Amino acid sequence: MAICYAPAAMNPHWVRISKFLSLVLRHQPEKIGLVLDAEGWADIDELILKAQQSGVPVTREILDAVVENNDKQRFAISEDGRRIRAQQGHSIEVELGLDPVPPPDVLFHGTAENSVESIRIQGLIAGKRQHVHLSPDEETAVRVGTRHGRPVVLRVHTGRMHRDGFAFYLSGNGVWLTEVVPAQYLEIPLEIPAAG
Repeated sequence: MAICYAPAAMNPHWVRISKFLSLVLRHQPEKIGLVLDAEGWADIDELILKAQQSGVPVTREILDAVVENNDKQRFAISEDGRRIRAQQGHSIEVELGLDPVPPPDVLFHGTAENSVESIRIQGLIAGKRQHVHLSPDEETAVRVGTRHGRPVVLRVHTGRMHRDGFAFYLSGNGVWLTEVVPAQYLEIPLEIPAAG
């Protein structure tokens, strides 16, 4: 008999598990004594055991449901079903094994209004993460920017960047990655729309 799950956004326990996975697969695997390989993969059985030992009630069934129903497809399970990793967003050094690919001419970056002035000066930098994240469309960029405050969407002239020698990677969940976006490749709104 098939088990039918509601979307993860509707299940508070799944949201908690998703945040936990982001923490240990992107930023602090050592928090539960988890070891990631060079490409960011963790053994699923080990992850479940260490999560349970740390007081996080996760089972394989719950883990599979969180991965499958995550609206941003943040996590991937290996083809053999034995390993899991975050698709992108790492602040720890991992080699995702992605080959450079030519980007579209324009991608988008969602940010908060209070970050715009520093971006005008220094461009987009990865900060604590390995890469700058770029969205394929404005709607996604708005959602990303909203997480940090009042959203502002920047147009990134990625085709020109690519022609100038910058490398781009496409993660398994459709997020574009690059190391840095200098300010000259950004189209920043001159006026930020008033809050409505």
